[in-house]
Amino acid sequence: MAPSNFGYSLREAGHHFARNGSSTFGAVITIFLSLFIIGLFAMGSVLLDGMVGTVENQVTIQAFLSDDASQDAVDALQSKISGWSEVESVSYKSKDEALAEFRETMTQRNASDAVAALDDRNPIPASIVIKLRDPQDVEGVAKRLGSDDDFAAVADVTTAEDGTTSDPADQVQYGQGTVERLFTVTNWIRVITLVLVALLTFVAFVFINNTIRLSISARRREIAIQRLVGASNGFIRGPFIMEGVLQALIGSVLSIGALEAIRRFGLPMLAERITFLNFAISARATLSTYGLLVAMGLVIGLFGSAIAMRRYLKV
Repeated sequence: MAPSNFGYSLREAGHHFARNGSSTFGAVITIFLSLFIIGLFAMGSVLLDGMVGTVENQVTIQAFLSDDASQDAVDALQSKISGWSEVESVSYKSKDEALAEFRETMTQRNASDAVAALDDRNPIPASIVIKLRDPQDVEGVAKRLGSDDDFAAVADVTTAEDGTTSDPADQVQYGQGTVERLFTVTNWIRVITLVLVALLTFVAFVFINNTIRLSISARRREIAIQRLVGASNGFIRGPFIMEGVLQALIGSVLSIGALEAIRRFGLPMLAERITFLNFAISARATLSTYGLLVAMGLVIGLFGSAIAMRRYLKV
């Protein structure tokens, strides 16, 4: 569509809107529903990914320390670990803090007898708690720490009767086995979500393209007359492409409005009823979703109309 043909195409698209209200309305509603479902699923995937990320971020490494370890050696080890690129933060948990945490956990599980059995003794060792930038690195960092000589010097190792000591790597805990299964499940959730969004987008494009094709097919005589009087393909195609773009833009704006209403009013209501889940969506993710819907609307309007017009413009 040439720039000189833009005004004509816009006027003709407006006339088509007025003359073919029912087909235009049907196309707009089809685009709106398709983009709304895609946007709804995209927002759901953002929420799901946030929930999965929250669970993953709770994965930490806990390295147990000997009661005889000097504070200087522990501080030096913390400083060394902090310099590792995979590590976000390192904190020290004293024996008293570990015991307080144990008491709270066991009390919540109605196991006060286990707490009383300690008889004012504290058998729980101090530890270093490591939080990672990417929880997926937990296994590699745990192995690296377990084989580190500085950690071996302060680790809570035990000595057997024959004089042999336990492996310091045994004192590095991160929920082995459970964490691997967690990451497997969360990775599959992300893959399935991406596949479903892609599939839904393809189905929506086919559905919308057929709707635009039917709208253009209803005016095939008009196209034939324009060809008979010598109009160029670009001149004929311009108003139909403009009409498809306007329909797609209106549909995308309506879908964004509906999604924004759900985000502002629906999600807070869910958050009040399901307090243990996080239903917050960042402004960046929201704007990205809305921008994607507008871009998809433009692509669908442009290419849907162009593809649907091809059969009527063949010589």
